[in-house]
Amino acid sequence: MGLTAKATAGVIALLFVLSLIAPLIIPYGADMIDLDSIKEPPGWEHPFGTDNKGRDILARVLAGGKISIGISVAAVIISLGIGLVVGLVSGYFGGVPDMILMSVVDLILAFPSLILAIGISLLLPPGLYTVIIAITLVGWTSFARLIRGYVLSIRESSYVEAARSIGCSNTRILLVHILPQCIPLSLVMAGMKLGGYILTEAALSFLGLGVQPPTATWGSMISSSRAFLNTAPWMVLAPGICIAVTALCFNLMGDSLKDRYDVMKTGASGQDAV
Repeated sequence: MGLTAKATAGVIALLFVLSLIAPLIIPYGADMIDLDSIKEPPGWEHPFGTDNKGRDILARVLAGGKISIGISVAAVIISLGIGLVVGLVSGYFGGVPDMILMSVVDLILAFPSLILAIGISLLLPPGLYTVIIAITLVGWTSFARLIRGYVLSIRESSYVEAARSIGCSNTRILLVHILPQCIPLSLVMAGMKLGGYILTEAALSFLGLGVQPPTATWGSMISSSRAFLNTAPWMVLAPGICIAVTALCFNLMGDSLKDRYDVMKTGASGQDAV
């Protein structure tokens, strides 16, 4: 792993660890209201300042980071799992299964990803699981298209033909001979998609379709504080900077993995915003 990947992974790990141990190192709860400390600017007692209810913004940023990063990681894992299954089946068997599965993928990709995620979220009760479901239902298609393209390029390779010639079943060929070849590509794709998932989660929370107040997420913090941008800009800047830095770190880590494995060479598309 290159220096950039190590640095970005370190920043993300540090942020996530701090969010987990925040109750142990910060004397303020994320939802603790203090009417004597309303909209205090950053200082020694409150390094990131306080919001319009006197809640410590640092505590809320760290609590929100645990949820925002956790949602993004969970959505990537589920999307990757679905995309792997669909891509393997579609690329290896071809024919009618390929036509049906790719028609579904093309149908989903025909819609703007964020708009589709918003539409799915509107159909379900707002909450943590709704965000994960919405991001996953939109995001798995990218993995499926890329994996399918890669499987198409290797399914007629010599080692696959050799496995067929000795009587290996299709299931064994897929799981033992083809799936391991797709793992580096999957890791690269997952790293590159995490940044987009962070932004999508923030957008859904900003619109009130994600985890509901008083639980803190970065997007909902920006949404509830935007009215105070002129009088208390630190209320918006803190979660906004966290979103930008985290998304940037995930993107840089994905680029580093791409350069290391050099596997992004299939013609499959799927680089949508989610």
